[in-house]
Amino acid sequence: MKTWYHSWRAAIRIARRDAWRFKGRSFLVLAMLALPILGVSAADLTLRSAELSPAQSLERDLGGADARVNDPSLGGVALLQDPKGDTYAPEGNYDDRPWPDGETDVEAAIPANAKSIIDAEGRAKLKTTHGLLNTQIRELKASDPMAEGIMRLDRGHFPRKADEVAATNAFLESSGLRVGSELTAHGLDATYRIVGAYELPNSLGDAQVNALPGALLAPLDKALAAAELPGTQTSATYLVSVPGDAGFTWNMVKESNKKGVTVVSRAVTLNPPADSDVPYYEENPPYGGSSDNTTELAILSTVVGLAMLEICLLAGPAFAVGARRSRRQLGLVGANGGDRHHIRAIVLSGGLVIGAVAAVVGTALGIGLTFALQPVLEDWLGKRFGDFDMRPLELIGIALIAVVTGLLAAIVPAVTASRQSVVASLTGRRGVRRSSRVLPILGLTAVVVGAGIALYGSTVSDQVAFVGGGSALAELGVVALTPALVGLFGRIGRWLPLSPRLALRDAVRNRGRTAPAVAAVLAAVAGTVAVATYTSSSEAQERAEYKASLPYGAVAILSPESAADVPSMRDDVQKLLPTEVRADVDRVVVGKRNCSAYGGGDDCGRYEIVLPKAHECPLWSYGNTDEDPASKFSKAERRKLAKDWRCSEQGGGVGDGAGEILIGDEKLLKVLKIKDPAADKALANGQAVSFRNRNINPAGADGQDAGAPSKGGARGGAVLSKDGPKAGSEGTIDVRVISAADTAAADAASMEGKEPPGTVTSIPARQITGGQKAYGVTMIVPPDAARKAGFTTVPLGAFFSTERLPSDAQEQKLNSELAKTGGDVWLTVEKGFTPENSTTLLALAVFAGLITIGAAGIATGLAQADAEADLKTLAAVGAPPRVRKALSGFQCGVVAAMGVLLGSASGILPAIGLRFTERRAQDQMYAEMLDEGWAGGSEATAPFVPVVIPWETLGVLLVVVPLGAAVLAAVVTRSRGALARRAAI
Repeated sequence: MKTWYHSWRAAIRIARRDAWRFKGRSFLVLAMLALPILGVSAADLTLRSAELSPAQSLERDLGGADARVNDPSLGGVALLQDPKGDTYAPEGNYDDRPWPDGETDVEAAIPANAKSIIDAEGRAKLKTTHGLLNTQIRELKASDPMAEGIMRLDRGHFPRKADEVAATNAFLESSGLRVGSELTAHGLDATYRIVGAYELPNSLGDAQVNALPGALLAPLDKALAAAELPGTQTSATYLVSVPGDAGFTWNMVKESNKKGVTVVSRAVTLNPPADSDVPYYEENPPYGGSSDNTTELAILSTVVGLAMLEICLLAGPAFAVGARRSRRQLGLVGANGGDRHHIRAIVLSGGLVIGAVAAVVGTALGIGLTFALQPVLEDWLGKRFGDFDMRPLELIGIALIAVVTGLLAAIVPAVTASRQSVVASLTGRRGVRRSSRVLPILGLTAVVVGAGIALYGSTVSDQVAFVGGGSALAELGVVALTPALVGLFGRIGRWLPLSPRLALRDAVRNRGRTAPAVAAVLAAVAGTVAVATYTSSSEAQERAEYKASLPYGAVAILSPESAADVPSMRDDVQKLLPTEVRADVDRVVVGKRNCSAYGGGDDCGRYEIVLPKAHECPLWSYGNTDEDPASKFSKAERRKLAKDWRCSEQGGGVGDGAGEILIGDEKLLKVLKIKDPAADKALANGQAVSFRNRNINPAGADGQDAGAPSKGGARGGAVLSKDGPKAGSEGTIDVRVISAADTAAADAASMEGKEPPGTVTSIPARQITGGQKAYGVTMIVPPDAARKAGFTTVPLGAFFSTERLPSDAQEQKLNSELAKTGGDVWLTVEKGFTPENSTTLLALAVFAGLITIGAAGIATGLAQADAEADLKTLAAVGAPPRVRKALSGFQCGVVAAMGVLLGSASGILPAIGLRFTERRAQDQMYAEMLDEGWAGGSEATAPFVPVVIPWETLGVLLVVVPLGAAVLAAVVTRSRGALARRAAI
């Protein structure tokens, strides 16, 4: 008795034999199915192998220790933490008192019976073969068993003496040094020898140098302090091991918390306590809900589904070609008693066989390439794998995608082949073919519903998933409508010459092979056009929102931390770039000359601009209460105040990072292209120039109160208007200097709404004329005025105008010179807005072109196999050989043109929907900012979210790609076919 098993076994054997016979077609389909499997399986292996288990992560952080004890800088007050030590808070309520701050005695918090070693980190400028390199210094006894696993020794040995260091491979590569080289630090006379090379498993690209505790950072800090240079900013933690097998328990962690330290414990992380046993969770409950991945899963499912659809559309015609070429064989099966389900089984078995082989080949290649390229992948990720983690169920699931896709791609050819009569199959006749009447109705319904969902998502809902899902549904509807749309294209054939008319007629009559190829082109082009439209629109928005840091072609170099290297940096810029005007600038320091512009540090104070009371923004003035000032106003009042001159925030430019006071002269105005003769004169006469009118105190001109009307004065007076002091008016700018000893009191006074301690100095100033762009500069104070005010100044950098825009080679050479200083150097070369998506658009166009040519080529091959009798008839009646080439080219071009045209129309919808969604979200956010008074002052503008059609990309797709496909098909087609006898009954 014959069962379904025997019939499918025979079908699979026939399919395997046909696949081996037609190797070219089989390899084409195999590649289409296997390549995605290769990529996805390799990505799965890579991500799973790079994903560390908790135990592996702890080994790389704690080494062989039981815990790491950290100082959270809360002044030693008792605190609470979560089991992992990621979050913490001081114990008690600090709403009405200052937040605790200060160092903690970590050693006192370590259990008495525990062993510990220090792990200190700082930064220093180390001398290399190229100059100076700002490098992380880590003082840890790496040979101690407690540190085993944190650093992996590559060659040599870890330091054993105070004058020995080890370095990471990344440092040795970037510095040009090697094991055995001598190493010195900038500012320190001592010399160290590199005795080993190691790597950090979690940070392969980090440049780091390891020394014994106390061997490098402490002597270097002492030398730098003596030279009044910035220190190493050392921070330290402790690795701790306790007796017994229990490790550093949760009770021990809580006891350490009482002494003001946080603890990362191996035992607690691997076996966390119940939430009820964690005091920190009483005030800060843990997030108990599972992460909502619905949107991500929906997007992933959509992408996978569309990718499978694309492969089916591309591979389907290839199976149809095989079925067409095997129609006589299939007819013989029918003539010998086979029914329709046997024919379907044979064609489906072709998809099953190739899909199974693609699954095995793709998965095997993915595993093999991942294993072979493991070092390359680790370098690319920047960390070592934990294990080579193969998860069989995931790999099997990925492989099954190829099998399912192969079966889906063969369904339509199988159904079509089974409907052929035995006589038609044996004689090669086509018979009468009718298109489905249900499919266009379903397609039209999907288009309407999908467009409605996308419209709802872009105009009503805040969920981008509606736009994506609706657009995908509409695109599937267009795919279902493709046979009907192909028929509509046939109406234009009457106006075409012979060869294109024949090609179009053939495409319309044989929609079964034309529609899948057109749909494949449609899907690829639709995605390309959608991304290109969205990218072009985003680029137009970025161009409109772009704020230049400097005038076009200008250069600025700033060193906000170290002033010692500024003179040489200025000379380097002038030597290597085509500069014209050089404007040197200094900065104000309060305390030691090595104080950073960022503030902080021992013996370092700060300064601040003192605004006149009448110039303070009502939305920001807290007064003596903790109440939000904005809450005292209605929405309408907040909207009005948001655009008030007192609440205006000037920003956008290199001046934002240079501090509020720049010490310079009129050359800086020339570089910034500020044309104001009165400002030039003011700087020459020792007056400051202000670019923010709310800083000007009108009382400085004539002794009046800031809120009183001006009477003029010797310097013209600071004339007030509804927009504040007018451009060109004069007055003073008050600067409060707060010493290092008063910084804590100043912070407390500011929190209480009181006047901070400090010395207030008034500087004569002039407001710049209107219409000038300052590029973030707040005020310029001439050097003489800074000296008279008693300010301590140090070099900050320089601004340069250039003869022409510096080339990339010049900029790279300058960067290499500046890198030798090893400092925190800001180099800005204003090049104007530079689009970053041109390469993306080109890559998308190339991708869509390749898909189009591939799909059109498959359809053309099927057409040639299907129309071989017609071509022989044309040759028999005297058609020249070029007709065969021309017909082949036009067949390919017609398929490409129809697919590109439909895809271009389909792809614009999702892009427009996404842009409308973004526009509505940004408009809503802008309205909320206005309601709250956060819109940024008079410079605030409504969001600009344009929709830009990428005409260049569309032109390439609509014109170049179809022409290229037609020419390529014509070139590769033979002029004469093989001679054969016409089949007859």
